[in-house]
Amino acid sequence: MTEQAKEKLYSDEKLTTTTFKCPNCGGEAEFDAKEQKMRCLYCSSMFDVESDSTVSEQELGDLLSNAKVWKEAEVYQCQMCGAKEILDKQEVALSCPFCGTSNVVKIEELPGLKPQGIVPFKIDREKAGVIAQNWMKRSHYAPRAFKKSAKPENIAGIYNPVFTFDTETRNSYTGTLGKNYTSTRIVNGHVQTYTQTRYFKISGSQNVNFDDFPVQASSNMTNDTIRQLAPFPTNDAPTYKTEYLRGYSASTYNKDGNQCWSECQTMMKQEIENAILKKYDYDVKQSMNVTTSFLKQKYKYVLVPVYVGHCKYRNKVYNFYINGSTGKVTGKTPLSVFKVCMTVLFWILIIGGIFAIAYLD
Repeated sequence: MTEQAKEKLYSDEKLTTTTFKCPNCGGEAEFDAKEQKMRCLYCSSMFDVESDSTVSEQELGDLLSNAKVWKEAEVYQCQMCGAKEILDKQEVALSCPFCGTSNVVKIEELPGLKPQGIVPFKIDREKAGVIAQNWMKRSHYAPRAFKKSAKPENIAGIYNPVFTFDTETRNSYTGTLGKNYTSTRIVNGHVQTYTQTRYFKISGSQNVNFDDFPVQASSNMTNDTIRQLAPFPTNDAPTYKTEYLRGYSASTYNKDGNQCWSECQTMMKQEIENAILKKYDYDVKQSMNVTTSFLKQKYKYVLVPVYVGHCKYRNKVYNFYINGSTGKVTGKTPLSVFKVCMTVLFWILIIGGIFAIAYLD
């Protein structure tokens, strides 16, 4: 990818192509996550990224109607898993960070929303590899052979697109919950224990406010993955600058503002219901109806740092993801059938013992 094409993707029509040259030797420079500065690839000189203000929230109506767009965006797509990303010119020949295959080709130009801000990487690749290795070793249900032999492969730093939403909500609710209780009866000279449920009505109101609620804007990762990696310091994100991209790549977004806001409301409503239910002592939810009003809605469109890598075990690929700012990890590892079965058996014995004690009493 040419430098000119990349610059057009991350700017509007009024901006001109920016070069990142070392002021000492004129060599290419890239962003150093550990030092939070630009580092020359030739003479190792360090220099600051020009400071700027942090990104501020915008009215939600702007997102749904008059969004700026990037133009002439060169995008590369993995022919195996379909992941799309904007690759650094030095990384085009590398394997896909999401599935590990090398079948990555250039596709048509893809317009998209211009990012308002960016959360820079603070963890470098070397540290990310150590974090991934330790995470694999701590995986409780992974086979012992996997823990001993697994190594993180093809760790790539990718700026991932997310929308964050701010809103205040007013909620009224009604529902029916149930509380379990046990009783004993003597039947044919034997004591038998019964579990029954007493149901009760609930109603009321509760206000819940959300600040920088993240919604994944690319199909390369799921909302669950982003929520597991959260939080990202998006409230402190500086306004977007191309300097931060040097040495990394960035995923394109393929969900528009309407779709992301709709997904956000669904996830917020679930958190609202959970907040309401925490007020009650119950075992069973029979019904729950919540009416929600969303007020003072605002948004930011931000790129957040994620390391994507994978490990292989018995010819199967397992992806992992690392928050490039905090080091938090999520992902999948192979499961040991023996360990899972032993855990299930353990809990069966525990529950069986509890019921036996209750029966004898």
